[in-house]
Amino acid sequence: MDRTATAQIKNAVPLGRSGLQVAPLGWGMWRFVGLDVTTARANLQAALESGCTLFDTADIYGLGTEGGFGAAETLLGRVLRDAPELRARMVLATKAGIEPPLPYNSSAHYLIGACEASLRRLGVGQVDLLQIHRPDLLAHPAEVSSALETLHRQGKIRAAGVSNYSAAQTRALLQYLPLPLATMQPEYSALAIEPLVDGVLDLALERGIGVLAWSPLAGGRLAGHGANEREVRVIAVLDALARRHAVSRAVICCAWVMAHPARPVPLIGSQSPARIRDVAGAGAIQLAPHEWYQVLEASRGVPMP
Repeated sequence: MDRTATAQIKNAVPLGRSGLQVAPLGWGMWRFVGLDVTTARANLQAALESGCTLFDTADIYGLGTEGGFGAAETLLGRVLRDAPELRARMVLATKAGIEPPLPYNSSAHYLIGACEASLRRLGVGQVDLLQIHRPDLLAHPAEVSSALETLHRQGKIRAAGVSNYSAAQTRALLQYLPLPLATMQPEYSALAIEPLVDGVLDLALERGIGVLAWSPLAGGRLAGHGANEREVRVIAVLDALARRHAVSRAVICCAWVMAHPARPVPLIGSQSPARIRDVAGAGAIQLAPHEWYQVLEASRGVPMP
């Protein structure tokens, strides 16, 4: 996305000190596989028209499907070749560091090669954001930092981030990283509330790091009827708030995630244009503090101390 376009984003969320800005909602592309180019392009355009500017993919998306490893990036690359004008409207993010069946590999050699392979599949010379998908416990943070710095210096990435890193693992990387860390990407929803207490969101606030929240609907569990007592309890509170605000439950789920002062950007995973458009208004919903805490208490199962 060019800088003129980013300046026009309503309620733009900065991704750390990277210079990148994104809309308050992003589109997660882990289900962006097995589609023909026409359908894929329609879904991507629906996300753009709904106000999404961040498009979050990964090299591993597609593993286990007919297309296999790299399928989501390959499909996106086909769409961008068919409609190259869409690239300028996107903040394009991908992830690397999972190498089945290791499962994780954050050696400098692997990360650099994985990024270059992603660029080939996407058909672009640069991605806006490269995130380490999951922490490799055998990789020294200095080596990870070296790979990210090299890719940044070579112009293959504009910014770097981490996904599924703990606060402590992120701090370790920050000690060696010569460029600003743009993002942290935890799982965060009304059912995945750990980032509130494990230091991840606190570290984001402390260091001015952007937060991308994956599975804001808890992998679809918050879209159903609830498979256990906890889920039923949380869904009941979400539905009460949805009725009060005259919106869908999905909108309340995203609004709840967005309410934290770290300004997390929920990544919508739906491949339905209608559902993508439905959640577009989540940023306009301002939950009162007591409403937000009602959801948290329902998730915790006990009152706040």
